Amino acid sequence: MITETHSGRVAVVTGAAGGFGTAIALELARRGADIIAVDIHSPDATVSAVRELGRKATGITADISNADAVAGITPELLDFGGRVDILVNNAGVFPFVDLFELNYAEWRRIFAINTDSQFLMATAVMRSMRESGWGRIVNLASNSLGLAVSGMVAYMAAKGAVVGFTRALATDLAPYGITVNAVCPTASRTSGGEKFIGNEVLEHVAQMQAIKRVGVASDIVGTVCFLSSDDSAFMTAQTVVCDGGLMRV
Repeated sequence: MITETHSGRVAVVTGAAGGFGTAIALELARRGADIIAVDIHSPDATVSAVRELGRKATGITADISNADAVAGITPELLDFGGRVDILVNNAGVFPFVDLFELNYAEWRRIFAINTDSQFLMATAVMRSMRESGWGRIVNLASNSLGLAVSGMVAYMAAKGAVVGFTRALATDLAPYGITVNAVCPTASRTSGGEKFIGNEVLEHVAQMQAIKRVGVASDIVGTVCFLSSDDSAFMTAQTVVCDGGLMRV
């Protein structure tokens, strides 16, 4: 039985139009949170699903890798519930790019979506959290940091930056009752995973894990919900790996 561990909280979930983002938004809603779903694509389906659970929800379509766009939506983020309690920085891309084909424009694009967006969204809501004396920021990183994956130089560098950003941000925000942690999923069967990674690779990855099945979005939601609750009040600056035991390799 799910208890309302997030009752009365206002949560922003980025990349909320599908995959991990939708799963996280729905689980937070089941646990009592109201949801602001943000995505570069319309998050209307996620918003409707949250409302069916009896929670308030709104959707914002924006490119959060762009500083002006984030500045433009910040008033809407803060007006929805009068504050923001939880930020889940889930938005990201994971393209494979041959090193000899990787140009600076693509490097910057991958960094902007995976790393810059997390900084921009955190700075958009952290003052609200400071005023409340309570806040939870959960950043999605990647278990690829512990592996050797060809064709992912920009992606792995960007996700490595997320881990460093998480630790540094946690240090600066701790005095205000705000915790910051990162979650590292494995390659998973989501719409994005199937599109960019493919089922053959997903199955291959699963066979290297201790738990030999392909990961799905629901595998990380419990960890994200824990890190965004009162139960994790003494846990900050940590990187939690949810990958079926792949990083033991």
